[in-house]
Order: sequence, then C-alpha cells, then structure tokens
Amino acid sequence: MYVDAFIPDQGDTIGGLASAEPGSCLDNEAFNPVPYPGAPSGDVDLYIKPDLVPGCFATGLPASQAALIAATQRPLTASAFTGPSGPPAWKTIPSWAVVGSGDRVIPPAELTFMAKRAGARITDVDAGHLSLISEAPVVTRVILEAVEATG
Repeated sequence: MYVDAFIPDQGDTIGGLASAEPGSCLDNEAFNPVPYPGAPSGDVDLYIKPDLVPGCFATGLPASQAALIAATQRPLTASAFTGPSGPPAWKTIPSWAVVGSGDRVIPPAELTFMAKRAGARITDVDAGHLSLISEAPVVTRVILEAVEATG
C-alpha cells in the first residue's frame, strides 16, 4: 500500500524520482541539515524547514496540525536520496496506491507514473501529500479493499 509515496523500481533513487517531474516544493534549499552521531562521512539528517511545512508538506491540514507536524517531524538522511533501491515488493505482490491530486511534495504526475508502473490499483483523492491524515476515511477504505482482495 502506497499513500502519496515513492514506489521505486530496483536501482531507482529517491533523488532521481523526486526530480523526474517538475513541481515539487521541496528542493535542496527546503531542508535544515543536522549532523548526527555515527553518520557516514558527509551524511546528515534533513529536516524540512518549519516555515515550509504548512504550504508544502502539510497542505490542506489545519494550521495547528501543520505546526505540530513541523515541530515533531522525523528526519530523512541525505544519503537516502542517493541510495539505490533494491528489488521492489510490488513485482511479486499486489499493490494499491492513493494519489493526492494536490501533492506538492511528490508531483501527482510522478505518483501516477510510479503507481501505474507498479501495476497498483490507484485511488485518486483531492488532497495534498498527507492524504493519510486529511482523507483518512478514503485511505482506510483502500486498505480494507486491499485486505479483502488478498484475503
């Protein structure tokens, strides 16, 4: 199950997928880099700049919820953008994808391309990147459909 998410094929990188289609609000300037203990040479944790969270990452959510997300976000390592993906699960198991038509993090055209490539059953939703939160009933319905289909 993929919800406004990258669906990489073997060898893909998040960085390559993120820049495959124009329109993402997250670029290299969107992050605060923070060193972390034991990091490989040159690696850092990346946090989305808090002022970008409401209008980019958490579009469609109340301001108070976006502020909470900005304050409690978990980082992504910089190396996660360049590490190639291994064999994808979607090549051997059925997949479902929820695609937010207003996603500003991963452009909807890229979300749709990846979902189609994976042979996923696609549900489009009028939401931003966090449709898991803003459209929870739709996401729940898709999860239940996947459970029922795979029994």
